[in-house]
Amino acid sequence: MPFDLLLGRKTFEIWAQFWPQHDDLWPAVNTATKYVASNTMTSHEWRPSVFLNGDIAEKISKIKQQEGPDLHVYGSANLVQTLLKHSLVDALWLKIIPITLGGGKRLFADGTIPAAFKVTESTVTSTGVIIVNYERKSANTRAVLGI
Repeated sequence: MPFDLLLGRKTFEIWAQFWPQHDDLWPAVNTATKYVASNTMTSHEWRPSVFLNGDIAEKISKIKQQEGPDLHVYGSANLVQTLLKHSLVDALWLKIIPITLGGGKRLFADGTIPAAFKVTESTVTSTGVIIVNYERKSANTRAVLGI
């Protein structure tokens, strides 16, 4: 199933160093349009890429109203906070890995707008990883999937 990517600048820079050289592992990531939230980056040789600056929530809202594949977000914790704050997340695909690494960013930080989600799929792997998919009860237009 085709998809486009919505990434924060830091995640985009990390991925741009790896994925163009590893098309054999996940070809769709290189052909997907990469929408990048950044106030500093305006272009990159990893294409197709579209750079968004200024009012990111407004721009993503307009993208969601257009025809096209779902938007997937990987990592990009600061961007996810913006999406949640502006009710732009239609589904969450969460992988909960049973390790502790110390401090980190909270997925649902202070100021997150309350929203109702329902479980659409869940499983626990043999290694204890919990994989759960949630859909927003009132999802609409082009879905943004936070992972």
